[in-house]
Amino acid sequence: MAHNRYIVIMAGGKGERFWPQSRQSKPKQFLSIVGDKPLLAQTVLRMGDMVPPGNIIVLTGAEYVNDVAEACPMLDRANIIGEPVGRDTAAAVGLATILVRQRDPDASFAVLPSDHVIKNDEGFRSVLEQAFVVAETEDALVTIGIEPLFPSTGYGYIQRGGETMRLLGLPVFDVKRFVEKPSLDVARQYVNSGEYFWNAGMFIWRVSTVATALEKHVPDLWAGLTQIGDDLASGADIDGVLAEKYPTLRKISIDYALMEKADNVLTLPGIFDWDDVGAWPALVRHLPADSKGNIIRGNAIVFEGSDNIVIGSNEHLVTVMGLNNCIVVHTEDATMVCPRDRAQDIKNLVREVSLNPRWKDMI
Repeated sequence: MAHNRYIVIMAGGKGERFWPQSRQSKPKQFLSIVGDKPLLAQTVLRMGDMVPPGNIIVLTGAEYVNDVAEACPMLDRANIIGEPVGRDTAAAVGLATILVRQRDPDASFAVLPSDHVIKNDEGFRSVLEQAFVVAETEDALVTIGIEPLFPSTGYGYIQRGGETMRLLGLPVFDVKRFVEKPSLDVARQYVNSGEYFWNAGMFIWRVSTVATALEKHVPDLWAGLTQIGDDLASGADIDGVLAEKYPTLRKISIDYALMEKADNVLTLPGIFDWDDVGAWPALVRHLPADSKGNIIRGNAIVFEGSDNIVIGSNEHLVTVMGLNNCIVVHTEDATMVCPRDRAQDIKNLVREVSLNPRWKDMI
């Protein structure tokens, strides 16, 4: 167990594509979408004994601090940091850098999403351990790439360069570039080339390395974060400091702010199963289907229909007849029905619901 290593988990997402189960009041990371524990709790437990429990920090929205504490009672309450407003991932990474540096300026830390599904915990920890070793021995920003299983248009990609070293049998590659979510044709080209990983949003680095990179590439953002650090070092209350200073920070993703600009990025292949379960159709990869390909959870029946995803509640029976390739989700106060191939558009549906004063509280 390494005491100068930290794990920072980003738990600020909205999970709109899992509406109506996922709500602003209880987004995706607090739901047991796959498995019997909230996705955030699964992420924390996946760390095993890689770091002491006191070295796991969760960044979330201020309104979700109690939800994090409830989902993850094993966490130190002081390690649950609530952002007063969302300022995207560069500000969150920068804040994590400040917080870890105050505890140990020589530390390294990993930044991980809160809501991905990985079943091979041991394989994941093995790769993360090697990523820490690379970050601690090289002056590099390290990321874990996922070997693409199909030409996804929903993920960003990492184009790898040459192999720079081999660590415990695992290759480490230079990174040529990060690319945004591509069209289907371009995604096919990426996958066929064998040069691209999916970008899973997992980063590992030394405090000094990422601080130097942030100061170089986003000096205005880093200046604001440094001021937050100075205030905290003087003994100011973190909630008060963040309420005053955090909203003034520039809103930009870590990919745009740093990863696409830096020339010292390395990547390791993630040799473990991985799924970011971004929308309802992802359940097909994790839950058993009946003989007609229907995925059913809760009280639900499909009659003369196939390849549907039907999510009922425990108190209410949902019946589906004569429909194929549909998603039906029922909660206490809302029901959503859509074709499976429109699942990515549920985000737009949520926006439409929010425009009606009668229903805005249902998002």
